[in-house]
Amino acid sequence: MESRHPHVAAIVLMLLAVLMFALMDAGLKLLSPHYPPLQVAALRGLSSLPLVTLWVLATVKPATLLRVHWPLHLLRGLLGIAMIYGFVYGLRTLPLSTAYAITFVAPLLVTAMAGPLLGEKVGAGRWTAIVIGLVGVLVILRPTGEGMLTGGGLAILVATICYAAGAITVRMLARRESTQAMVFWFMALLSLGAWLLALPGWTPLRTDHLWIVAGVGIAGSLAQVALTEAFRRGEASLIAPLEYTALVWGVTLDLALWGVLPDGITWIGAAIIVASGLYLLRREKVHAEAEHP
Repeated sequence: MESRHPHVAAIVLMLLAVLMFALMDAGLKLLSPHYPPLQVAALRGLSSLPLVTLWVLATVKPATLLRVHWPLHLLRGLLGIAMIYGFVYGLRTLPLSTAYAITFVAPLLVTAMAGPLLGEKVGAGRWTAIVIGLVGVLVILRPTGEGMLTGGGLAILVATICYAAGAITVRMLARRESTQAMVFWFMALLSLGAWLLALPGWTPLRTDHLWIVAGVGIAGSLAQVALTEAFRRGEASLIAPLEYTALVWGVTLDLALWGVLPDGITWIGAAIIVASGLYLLRREKVHAEAEHP
């Protein structure tokens, strides 16, 4: 029984992380009609930075944060700004659940990028899962109006590509640097970069929105720490599929806050993406067990 406890803890932490990220994203959606996307991206970073800084300073020596691979951190920061910008832009017109359904293609994109960028072998089975997952995204993007691609959907897709590319930089950085350095510099560069870009069109914050900004900061910080701990305690093949529970929270928040539900075609597209992702994860687990019986 003792050996199962780390897995139980990892599962609980991952479920908590997904819930916290969903609450954070709901806050971003609430802010998105009132402020430019770059300003919302800056608020996302600035609201979490103080809490993240306290956590980092409590767990590592400050001097270690300066001995890092700056080019990769800067690239990840730029990708983070583009990711939040695209996500917030898309949330202006799309339900949270539809946006999540599109982002579920991220693990497939990471797998596709891992071949050329990390030198990992991507076989025919993986490519099949990737192509099927992308078909699911096209199903979600096609249906509205005249059957044309929506601007919001494309923005979420671009944000997802940036997220996947950022995940590749994390894999590169993880070989040489601490989790604290990666989390701190991502949040610091996201905050500073988005703030500087947003300054020309900065809109004064409304007093009644301060609680939303604070909620985004707290939820985002808790989510980051819970996610980090989940992947530290549990196997990726066990933890990663739990990201799909975001759709449950997305639907719940959409219904509670905006009174909307995903349409039938969105459910079909999401099912295709989730099925291809689960197939890919199952395939990885089987290969891992075959290599290390």
